[in-house]
Amino acid sequence: MATNGETKGRARGRSRGPPPTSTARPPDTIAAPPTAVPTPPAAAQEPPTVGKTRGRGGTSVGPPTTGPSPTSSGSGGTPLSGIANMNIAGTGQGSGAGSGSGTGTGTGSTRGPSPRLVREDIRTRPEGLDKRGTSGTVVKVCSNFFELTQKKDFGIFQYAVSYNPEIDNKRFRSKLLYDHSDKIGNVRIFDGMTLYLPIMLSETESHYVSKRTSDNEDIHVTIKYTNKLHRDSPASLQLYNTLFRKLLEKIGMEQIGRYYYHYKRPQRIEKHKIEIWPGFITSILNYESRVMLCADVSHKLLRTDSVLDYLYQLYEETRGDFHEVATKKLVGEIVLTRYNNKTYRIDDIDWTKNPTHTFDTKEGPITYLEYYQKAYNRKLEDVQQPLLVSRPKKRDQRRGQEGPIYLVPEVCTRTGLSEETREDFHVMRDIAEHTRIKPDQRGRQLKSFMDELSNKPECQDIMNSWGIQFSSNILSFDARVAPPEKIFQKNSSYSYRPGDAEWSREMKGNELINTVPLTKYLLLFSRRDSAKAQDFFNNLAKVGPPMGMPIADPIVCELADDRTDTFLRAIKDNLDKKIQMVICLLPNNRKDRYDAIKKFCCVEYPVPSQVILGRTLNKKQTLFSVCTKVAMQLNCKMGGELWAVEIPLKRLMILGIDCYHDTAQKGRSVAAFISTTNETLTRFHSRVAFQHTGQELLDAIKLCMTSALRNYFNINQYLPDRIILYRDGVGDGQLGIVKDHEIPQFLECFETFDNYNPKFAVVVVKKRINTRVFLDEGGLTNPPPGTIIDTEVTKPEWYDFFLVAQSVRQGTVTPTHYNVLHDTSGLRPDHLQRLTYKLCHLYYNWQGTVRVPSPCQYAHKLAFLVGQSIHKEPSLELSNRLFFL
Repeated sequence: MATNGETKGRARGRSRGPPPTSTARPPDTIAAPPTAVPTPPAAAQEPPTVGKTRGRGGTSVGPPTTGPSPTSSGSGGTPLSGIANMNIAGTGQGSGAGSGSGTGTGTGSTRGPSPRLVREDIRTRPEGLDKRGTSGTVVKVCSNFFELTQKKDFGIFQYAVSYNPEIDNKRFRSKLLYDHSDKIGNVRIFDGMTLYLPIMLSETESHYVSKRTSDNEDIHVTIKYTNKLHRDSPASLQLYNTLFRKLLEKIGMEQIGRYYYHYKRPQRIEKHKIEIWPGFITSILNYESRVMLCADVSHKLLRTDSVLDYLYQLYEETRGDFHEVATKKLVGEIVLTRYNNKTYRIDDIDWTKNPTHTFDTKEGPITYLEYYQKAYNRKLEDVQQPLLVSRPKKRDQRRGQEGPIYLVPEVCTRTGLSEETREDFHVMRDIAEHTRIKPDQRGRQLKSFMDELSNKPECQDIMNSWGIQFSSNILSFDARVAPPEKIFQKNSSYSYRPGDAEWSREMKGNELINTVPLTKYLLLFSRRDSAKAQDFFNNLAKVGPPMGMPIADPIVCELADDRTDTFLRAIKDNLDKKIQMVICLLPNNRKDRYDAIKKFCCVEYPVPSQVILGRTLNKKQTLFSVCTKVAMQLNCKMGGELWAVEIPLKRLMILGIDCYHDTAQKGRSVAAFISTTNETLTRFHSRVAFQHTGQELLDAIKLCMTSALRNYFNINQYLPDRIILYRDGVGDGQLGIVKDHEIPQFLECFETFDNYNPKFAVVVVKKRINTRVFLDEGGLTNPPPGTIIDTEVTKPEWYDFFLVAQSVRQGTVTPTHYNVLHDTSGLRPDHLQRLTYKLCHLYYNWQGTVRVPSPCQYAHKLAFLVGQSIHKEPSLELSNRLFFL
């Protein structure tokens, strides 16, 4: 058995490249350069909240010892290229043109966010439309917004600055302008071309003369007033966001990726080698009637062991396949370099390089060992460790960054959560104690955050200089709660408790709306699971008849082993056209075996399939409940229906679209289309299309929409009069693509049918939002299901609303945002809101309401199955069944 030293030697000994005097790399290939070398921008940035990345990470805790602060990448305001690289000056706001981390009297400058394109928000609200609904019970709610106010004598005044003769160097332009600080004041923002001041100068055009020190030539500086910015203009909003980032820095927060965190206040979970950094997501935008700050609690998860420690661990576990396993585990992860708190995406591992190799600097070649010792006083212990490779994204390339950045594993920390960690109940439970915050606790943290800003003198100096203030209390306003829906089954109907929005108890003993008898099906299991298989069938046969679903004896296939080939061969040998279902009982959740079974049953030999893990059947006391849910899934997969709600609209079709990245092919994603086929909106037709990065869904839309309409006509003998599309998987920056490219394709598709012009609406569904809503009843609690918000925190230019459809017992509920991009449906806002809530009741994998309309949730399930497991279009023979449930 190898000693620990031998293990490390073998792990690091894999890095055997050319000698240390190999070809030098350009400055932008280093991990984090010394003072003489420009800092490369970070690679892909990790979203901050739990469960949103695959990253991991961590070494010792502590602030970076040296090096520039991360440059800001924005915190949510409308981006504006003119303010993107701006200098901020003001009392106590920095002293120098570097990172702005010093203290001074206000003549220095600070780098602003990187340039981004200006994009005015797409207007979706028709002129004169009152988007407020009226039905439901009015309740008092609060939301995580704080109003921004500006003092009477202050504003944002814009001036154009010109030079004669012309000066190209931005820093020198700033110096020449700041020579006249006694005239323009120390509180200003200058982007090299445009000057922003909080007060108006006495003259609309001013002329000054500065001396160029190199040749003593006179430079004429002209400052010309252009206009006073409106408080909700894109330039003003970007300026407010830039100022707010300065406030965050003043209270000791540092930007990690896109958001700000208190890296000096970590919460450690020692037994899992995890630490959590508390932070906040902030953005200042214009809302329905005022400019407001939206602030929400965020957490950054990091590992406390380094990437090198993780490589040692992998070597111990894998040995022979070490290179392959390490690459598979780390590529795609987000790491953080502790010395400067910047995040990078790992794109590769270079096993031929190690810290003794050199890269070029302005002072000549330097090894990574020497660089870390010189720049950070950090001695690297393992001189044979490989180097991690992070390639620049397109946006980084546009900034001039070329070639990869090389990172040393010993100084890198994994961030986020791995798939293995997510599956560990104990780890997730311990993490949730820190990150799953109740509404009242979230409210207190937000209040404390705003109090800290208002009580910090440096923050007050900045806000007073620009005449801005934030309200100290979260926003309070009225919302409405829709009444609970009545649930219909075959011979009964019932309601549910409004606070729970769940009806599993009420379903017991009631027949499902439409059932398919299970008369011929395969039950496959390995020999060691034979007892579990027998218990499973016995209980399945008991739960079926009360639902109105007779279940016959299965064709039993007891297998000698649990190899993938054994399962596939058994399915193929026993399959015939009368087989309705294939049920596989698996001993573990090996992905390759699951993928192979699903691909076989969805593509090669189309038949509905159900995969069950053996551990799901371990507990005798829950076996009956498990079999009940499985029986309902089987019924859906064979074309049955479980329950319904009242849908007053007739001849209506609902569409749901969602996308998911294909894990088998980089740059390709899966688009899933779900359409309803009956009047109760409980039967569905599905299609799948593949698209590449940057490609619009043009061809796929025509194909899938035509298929949906023809299928609807074949079933009903008429086409729908009204079509409502719920489009998921669209960010705010992609609204223009949907509006300008996708919607016209739908309209053109309708024209291919003779004299067909249905009423049509397109609603963009957005789940990942930072808006939180609390019910205010003396204390903050989660609002009940059916809560609708269509005022105050909505956008004035959008036809939008928020809906809380689900019941949440732990943590704080997140509403879903709906933005109506196109509407000729003839439905009033009330009707569209109520229809959306009704559709949240029709997802058959859960006897309760879900966050999004059921066609969206089904589209997500289908896209996930195809993108994760089968990587091909499923057989059209299954298209009218929920085979993917």
